[in-house]
Amino acid sequence: MSLKIRLSRAGSKKRPYYHIVIADSRSPRDGRFIEKVGSYNPMLPADHMDRVRLTNERITHWLSQGAKATDRVARFLGKAGLSDNFVYHEQPKQSLPKKKAQERAEAAAKKNETTASV
Repeated sequence: MSLKIRLSRAGSKKRPYYHIVIADSRSPRDGRFIEKVGSYNPMLPADHMDRVRLTNERITHWLSQGAKATDRVARFLGKAGLSDNFVYHEQPKQSLPKKKAQERAEAAAKKNETTASV
């Protein structure tokens, strides 16, 4: 039986709330689980203390038993200092301006510097 530490959705429509659970990898997302070890409320601000709540001793127990965390849960565990094997991936750079727009911005900045120094 392969164990996963993953999110299980609760809450109503358009008001998500997730339980962090230990489950068999073959069971459905919101289905049967072994133990509830925390919660995640994405509706709260990122710096709110109740956004992610974890039961540290139970999570370390299940990690020692061979449970593997999903990507999102591994990020929570990494921030909490419970897991050190998570590699943080940077956000994609698709939202950055493209090459010509960056060149135009640099040219405008240089133009503003020369006019400001005169």
